[in-house]
Amino acid sequence: MRSQSEPPPVRVLVAEDNDVIRQLITVNLELEGYEVVQASDGQACLDAIRLGHPRVVVLDRSMPQIDGLAVTAALRADPATSGIGVVMVSAKAQRADVRRGLEGGVDVYLTKPFDPEVLIRAVRALADVRAPGD
Repeated sequence: MRSQSEPPPVRVLVAEDNDVIRQLITVNLELEGYEVVQASDGQACLDAIRLGHPRVVVLDRSMPQIDGLAVTAALRADPATSGIGVVMVSAKAQRADVRRGLEGGVDVYLTKPFDPEVLIRAVRALADVRAPGD
């Protein structure tokens, strides 16, 4: 139980259409103390961002409705969401894929299979950079 003087946990949105991978990411982040919200496609991700104001979004590149690159572009185009940290997790591992993601506004691009510790470090770094009041 959190005391009233402790800040609320950092909210992270996990957007991944594969249930197993989404749950794996969620469990790892929750074990680190993050509050995790989930979405199973790009449109649900954008809807959840508007409602939940996460500090970091972990998203798959290839998702139904709207892909991760389009979600990132929408976040970066809106001043209200442009500062949200974006970690993309993708099976698309070619150098051109990674470059396209980073040039499209992704902060960290991880390829599947990924090391959960690397993902946690990336989320932690982005959450720290985007701390309230920055």
